[in-house]
Amino acid sequence: MEPIYLCIVVFLLCLAVFDLFVGVSNDAVNFLNSAIGAKVAKFRTVLIVASAGVAIGAVMSSGMMDVARHGIMQPSNFSFYDVMTIFLAVMVTDIIVLDMFNTLGMPTSTTVSLVFELLGGTFILAVLKVAADPNLAFSDLLNTDKALSVIIAIFVSVAIAFVFGIIVQWLSRIVFTFNYKRHSRYSIAIFGGIAFTALAYFIFLKGIAKSHYIAEDVRTWVEANTQMLLLATFVGSSIVMEVLHLLRVNIFRLIVLMGTFALAMAFAGNDLVNFIGVPLAGLDSYNDYVANSGGVGVSHFMMDSLNGSAQTPPVYLFAAGVVMIVAMATSKKAQNVIKTSVDLARQDEGDEMFGSSRAARSIVRATQESSS
Repeated sequence: MEPIYLCIVVFLLCLAVFDLFVGVSNDAVNFLNSAIGAKVAKFRTVLIVASAGVAIGAVMSSGMMDVARHGIMQPSNFSFYDVMTIFLAVMVTDIIVLDMFNTLGMPTSTTVSLVFELLGGTFILAVLKVAADPNLAFSDLLNTDKALSVIIAIFVSVAIAFVFGIIVQWLSRIVFTFNYKRHSRYSIAIFGGIAFTALAYFIFLKGIAKSHYIAEDVRTWVEANTQMLLLATFVGSSIVMEVLHLLRVNIFRLIVLMGTFALAMAFAGNDLVNFIGVPLAGLDSYNDYVANSGGVGVSHFMMDSLNGSAQTPPVYLFAAGVVMIVAMATSKKAQNVIKTSVDLARQDEGDEMFGSSRAARSIVRATQESSS
């Protein structure tokens, strides 16, 4: 076997570290901007809470690695040479794209980047293979059903987040009105209980309880008693919130910090595949070729092994979590992206990063004239 492929695997693993840095620098805004913008705690405190969520989420994220293995391509019809070419192109492109957005201080979606980079690389290679072999069809090379479901889920998630954001904000305003201190004496306990229960549901019942680190009998018991656990959590958390409120503790700060932890945990669990999924798939491909090729050339050894689920060693996940935490704490570009997001929501005056356009000014003037 040519040593170039071992070099490619090592290069992919190095790119994974760089991708973690540039990816977290961009995505940290997703779970830090609320706490930082609301000034619920010092930056160091927010960072510690988010780091705990990232560490736990990273260790439990192995189930998402299959997207990079067979979520876009049909690996049975791609050779070892083909998949290594795709993986290398995807990683280089991903780092360049994310770092460009970080430099501009603009947040973007690492999931969209990965999915469409894999789709683009696989599509181009599929075109070449179909042109060379008329017996092949695009459906033999592209996992169109899975790819379409992933793409639809990306756009649907935007709409769902928008709708639920409106509903939660509307309900919050109804409960507290604009003078929330006056109306929070009793409603704060119910609001805090609902918020804590919702976050606990996603963190513990949907997150940690589904982990393969939890015993099967425990997972079965949790699934059978979910409603009872939710009711007990709501009652208990409401009482605790009322007591804390009477002790002059700001409940909203606790809720925002817990939300930061939950978002950081979900980010690491869902988005870690965007940074290390492709390099680990390349490593698995290399190990499979070395162990089972039997002298077959790299262009003829098909990657059926990628159809199986990933068995990611916990040490890789933990190491990736450590890199993410270091990147989140030290990256100046991450702070630049967070500043952009926070500045867009500020209510006081300041230097605008994005100026108005002629089209925007025309729409505003037309609206003002029609309403006057």
